Amino acid sequence: MSFEKIYVLDTNILLEDATNIFKLSDESKNLIVLPETVLDEIDTKKSGFDEINFQAREFARILENSEIISSKKDENCKIIRLEVFDKKSAIVDIISKDNYDTNIKNVPLNIINDRKILEISSFANSYYKTETTFLSLDIMARTRAVSLDIKTDSLNGSNKDEFNYEFIKTVEVKFEDTEYLDNALITDFDEDYQPYNFCYCFKVKSSDQVILATVQNKRVCLIDEGNLRDQVIIPLNKEQLFFSHGILAHYYNVLIVEAKAGSGKTLLALSGALKLVRQKYFQRIIYIRNSIESLDKGEDVGYLPGLEEKFRIYNHPLMDSLDYIIRSEYKKKHSNKKSAENFTELDDKEVSLRVEQLIQNYSIETMWVGEMRGRTLSNAFVIIDEAQNMSNKTMQMVLSRIDNTCKVVILGSNKQIDNFYVNKYTNSLTTLLKSTKTSNELVKVFAIKLQKVLRGPITEWAEQIFSKK
Repeated sequence: MSFEKIYVLDTNILLEDATNIFKLSDESKNLIVLPETVLDEIDTKKSGFDEINFQAREFARILENSEIISSKKDENCKIIRLEVFDKKSAIVDIISKDNYDTNIKNVPLNIINDRKILEISSFANSYYKTETTFLSLDIMARTRAVSLDIKTDSLNGSNKDEFNYEFIKTVEVKFEDTEYLDNALITDFDEDYQPYNFCYCFKVKSSDQVILATVQNKRVCLIDEGNLRDQVIIPLNKEQLFFSHGILAHYYNVLIVEAKAGSGKTLLALSGALKLVRQKYFQRIIYIRNSIESLDKGEDVGYLPGLEEKFRIYNHPLMDSLDYIIRSEYKKKHSNKKSAENFTELDDKEVSLRVEQLIQNYSIETMWVGEMRGRTLSNAFVIIDEAQNMSNKTMQMVLSRIDNTCKVVILGSNKQIDNFYVNKYTNSLTTLLKSTKTSNELVKVFAIKLQKVLRGPITEWAEQIFSKK
């Protein structure tokens, strides 16, 4: 039986998404090779409530729907060929060795397992007539594979197409055309308009005037800056103005935001959410965060309402933002008073009390992704933070819990990936950003990148020297 390609899979490929086995198989055109160590590692992940535990159980379910085609032994290796069925099919060779060359003395288990997997990859490379490729999300495993003359790649490594996310576009217009801008067809002013051109800076010819607008249903919608500034956290630049407009505009129900650290994404999202709840458009605010903490310890967190200590530990960005909003609102109320010179900051105890009251008044809740299966979220402004640490399956599960009475803001930064089972090409943030290349009639999407750091000079300095484009 001949195959177009042969892939040896590392464990993380299947824990990222168990159905990768079918995607890579391409209807059995390609052979999938699984070292026995991969099965052992997946077996140890089946217990638990995290996403990787779900993927491990899902892969076990997939293997149940399989038939043994053949079994044979070659040298020190045993090869069992399976045909796996689900909605699609795949041919899988499971290879085991009686004795491994790996020296196990004083070597950590994870390294031993990596070396065993690479031993099988090396064997497969010489055994099969078609050249094999070792697939892994782990750069260390791939680097070692290269040193062993094994062809290697990351998941979707051949499809790392990064289109130009021109979410904000600048177009020059004549002064006499400015009075016709509002509600005009965007194609009248930009023949090259694309679905992902959500925001426009209309620069008026022969002047310094710039008119900000977004596109709704292919029509120009001028931004009302006065309305955007009527909230606790005031937008400070055009990117933030566009973002705030997207939050408060009832036209959009899904916002996708990639932002640098310190760009104000969580603050603005919360500020807009508070305003919309105050105006009775939503009944509550739900904050969902997926990070390295929830990946490692999620089963101990669960569903955490209110001000429990765990709520603080696992949701620092939310708590820090609420703290900042309380202090900012207090300053704003006292800034115009005659006694401004006698102004004193709120002490930490008073801030904590006010944060607790804010959470109660606006029904602010926090959820962990592992507790969301089977739930339905309604009448809520939903903030999904750390999207770069979510797999596509996790994001699919979270979004599938949200009904049409909600608005969703998805935040993340591809420069802050902590999840070992995703990378900047495979995580849900990138998938969502790429989805904006084409229009979708099911939801009204808005996307933007926040590039300006506003937290302070230290944050901006760190971004400049440690970030590589």
